[in-house]
Amino acid sequence: MTLIKSISGFRGTIGGKVDQGLTPIDAVKFAAAYGTWLKNRNSEQKIKVVIGRDARLSGQMISDLVVSTLVGLGIDVVNLGLSTTPTVEIAVPMENAQGGIILTASHNPKQWNALKLLNERGEFISAKEGEALLEIANQEAFDFAEVDDLGTVTEDDTYLDKHIQAVLNLPLVDVSVIAQANFKIVVDAVNSTGGIFVPALLRDLGVKEVIELYCEPTGHFPHNPEPLPEHLTDLSDKIKETGADLGITVDPDVDRLAMVCEDGSMFGEEYTLVACADFVLQNTPGATVSNLSSTRALRDVTERIGQKYFAAAVGEVNVVEKMKAENAIIGGEGNGGIIYPESHYGRDALVGIALFLTHLAKSKMKVSELRDSYPKYTISKNKIELTPAIDVDAVLEKMAAKYAHEEVDTTDGVKIYIAQEWVHLRKSNTEPIIRIYSESSSEAAANALAERIIEEIKAVI
Repeated sequence: MTLIKSISGFRGTIGGKVDQGLTPIDAVKFAAAYGTWLKNRNSEQKIKVVIGRDARLSGQMISDLVVSTLVGLGIDVVNLGLSTTPTVEIAVPMENAQGGIILTASHNPKQWNALKLLNERGEFISAKEGEALLEIANQEAFDFAEVDDLGTVTEDDTYLDKHIQAVLNLPLVDVSVIAQANFKIVVDAVNSTGGIFVPALLRDLGVKEVIELYCEPTGHFPHNPEPLPEHLTDLSDKIKETGADLGITVDPDVDRLAMVCEDGSMFGEEYTLVACADFVLQNTPGATVSNLSSTRALRDVTERIGQKYFAAAVGEVNVVEKMKAENAIIGGEGNGGIIYPESHYGRDALVGIALFLTHLAKSKMKVSELRDSYPKYTISKNKIELTPAIDVDAVLEKMAAKYAHEEVDTTDGVKIYIAQEWVHLRKSNTEPIIRIYSESSSEAAANALAERIIEEIKAVI
C-alpha cells in the first residue's frame, strides 16, 4: 500500500493500514485538515467548498467521507458528483466558494485515489499553503462544529452544461467552421467522466459523428488510463475500422488530452500543446510557457512568429505561476495539459479539444498532415541510480559547469540546450536517482544524447 502526502494533495492506494494507504480514516483526516485550513484563512465568513470526482471505483466512498467531514466542520458543500478536474476548477469562482476538492488520482490505475486541493480561484494551492495544511494534518488540529452549526450539502448537476457553454463562448472557438468540416471522431474516455463530458462537448461543437469507445463511467478502466501510445491500440484500431478523421482520448479526470491521427498513428501527447498554441498564437500573439521537460517544438513555433517562450519548473502550479509572471497567452505541459488563461488557469482537455478542432477545421489538413507541419522531435526518458552517499546536487552543479558554454537553465535541476537538442537532469525527491530526459530529431539521436550524458555523469561521480 502507498500513501503520498504532498503540498498539492493526498494520493494513495485504497485499503491497508492507516497512514499506509488511502483508508477511510486517512480520507477523513486530510479532509479535516483542508477544511480547518480554509476556516483559518476565512475566519469571518461561512465557508463553501465545491467537490467533484472521477468515476473510479472508490470515488463514491471517498466522496461520502470527505463531504461528511466538511459538513462536520460547519462547511457548506456544493457536490458536483461525477465531474472533471477542470469543471471543479471553473465551478469554484462561479460559486464564490472558498475552495474545491477533486477526488481523482488522475492517470493512476484503479486502485489509486486522491484529494486534489484548490484555493478560492479554483487553482491548485501553493507550496507554502500546502505545507501549512500538512502541519494541521500532522497535529490533527481539528475543531468540529456543534450540531446547530453543521454545514449543508447541495447537489448540483448543472456544471456539465456550464463548462461546455464556457468553452463555446471562447472567442477563438468557431462552432460553424467545425460543423462544416463534418468530422467523424472516436472518443476513448477510459470508462471515466470523460465519457460524459467529451461526447457532449463534441456534439455541441457540431461534430457530425461521435463514436464512443469506453465511454461508460463505470470506473472499470479497460486499459492503463495514462494516455500513452502503448495504451491506445484499441482507439487506433477503431479509427481505422470506422474511417474516422481522428481519435481523442483523455485521462480519468479530463485534464490531459491526446490525439490519434486518421491513419491510427499517434499525434503525440507532447504536440497537443504545440498545436493548440500554434493556433492561439496565430490569432492572439503573446508569450508561451511549458515545463522544462516538455518538447522544444513549443519554443520553435513561438519564436517563429517573434514571440517569447519561457520554461517553468516541472509541475502545474509552477507553470501557472510562470504564466502569470510573463502574462503568457497559453501554456501547459507536455503530457497533453493545455492551460488557456482566457478560460481559466488549469489544465483543461475540453478547452484543448475545442481549440484543436477549430485549428484543424481551418487548416483543412488531415490530422497527420497537421502533425507533420511541426518540428519533429522525440523525447527519451531515462534515469541513473546512485548510492545514497552521493551528493546529487554537487553532481548537477558539475554538469552545469561542464556545459557552461551552452545555454543552461537551473530553474529545476539542470537543463542544457545543445543546438536543437536538450537534456534535462532532475534529482528525485524520494530516491537516489537522477532523471534524465533528452530530446532530439529522432528516437535514436535522443537515446544517444542520453547515453552520452549518463557516461559523463558517471565520470563526474
